[in-house]
Amino acid sequence: MQQLLAQLPVESTQQAVGYPSLFLLVALGALIPVIPTGALVSSAAVVAVRHPTPLPMLYVFLVSAGAAFLGDLALYWLGRRGVRSKNGSRWLAALRRNAPPDRLEQAQRKLRENSVTVLVLSRLVPAGRIPVMLACLLADWPLRRFARGDVPACLAWAATYQLIGVLGGSLFEEPWQGVLAAVVLTVVISGVPALWRRLRRAGREAGAGSGSQEA
Repeated sequence: MQQLLAQLPVESTQQAVGYPSLFLLVALGALIPVIPTGALVSSAAVVAVRHPTPLPMLYVFLVSAGAAFLGDLALYWLGRRGVRSKNGSRWLAALRRNAPPDRLEQAQRKLRENSVTVLVLSRLVPAGRIPVMLACLLADWPLRRFARGDVPACLAWAATYQLIGVLGGSLFEEPWQGVLAAVVLTVVISGVPALWRRLRRAGREAGAGSGSQEA
């Protein structure tokens, strides 16, 4: 067995391990929104863009989009079970914890106006996926309807983070430098909006506190 593995090309071995790992991590990250899936896709794109043929780039795109789609469907199906159950479920409770009331209300309003566009943007806007998914659940969307809207959302998400990886890989000579740049950029993209919302909320609370003291 060891001799057989030794005879395999290094590149083929890396692809055989890398693509399934990417699929598993992205799908798991869709279920458990603490894994930086965007950084994973960008890092894979940094490596793929250095290949002499475009096939690895296509594989990264298809694997990432497919894994994100299946992960979303699994989470939505689990959430629907909680909505239909009298006692709810831990998955539905987790969705509620990750969807602040103001974000949920905003998602519900926008969902009524343009459902497909909101689903696409929900995957591109940091921390936007869970409130929109919960809004779909509360609106009693069937799984098939959610799936139709989630397809373009996952395709746009995979293309966006792959583009970030391509830019990172093109700017630096060493692959590790491109990976580091892509990871930092995805973390900044994900973290800055959340930090801005937290600062705005703190400012409003401070303003409300000072107003009550003056009264």
